[in-house]
Amino acid sequence: MGRDSVKANENMCFQCRKRAAEYNDKLSSREGAAELLGVSVSSLADYELGLTKILPVDKVVLMADAYNAPELKIWYCQTQCPIGRDYRMPSPELNTVERATLNLLKRLRGADIQEVKDKLIDITADGVITGDEKVTLQDIMNFLDDLIQAAGELKLVGSKYMNEGAKND
Repeated sequence: MGRDSVKANENMCFQCRKRAAEYNDKLSSREGAAELLGVSVSSLADYELGLTKILPVDKVVLMADAYNAPELKIWYCQTQCPIGRDYRMPSPELNTVERATLNLLKRLRGADIQEVKDKLIDITADGVITGDEKVTLQDIMNFLDDLIQAAGELKLVGSKYMNEGAKND
């Protein structure tokens, strides 16, 4: 690899393309990937070297689909999108399907869910949320954020496995 090896190795676009190249030889070179994506080789190099200030959303979607890398979309939302940076999302670092499943199931424990339901009923039953109830409501919202994040991680890993199966059929 040439001058871009160190800088590109840290870039998510590059990493995803290189992993995809294990299954699609055309993606082993920037020339082949650029042709597949319908972008110039220099544009792809700029994306992979982090030289593009604003990475075009449509190109991220194309790369994610072509590379079977849904984690690339999450990475983009967490690091490039000014709106997405404000939301908790699944990690772009993929877990195994088993680990993602256990993480979600851990958060879905019956006792925890029942406790959240009971607290939510207590807080909202009278139609007024008092100052001390706001603290509990914030705890519930944090619990829901964790649950959403865990579900998103499983969905991310699952979609990657589902796309691999579709390509192998």
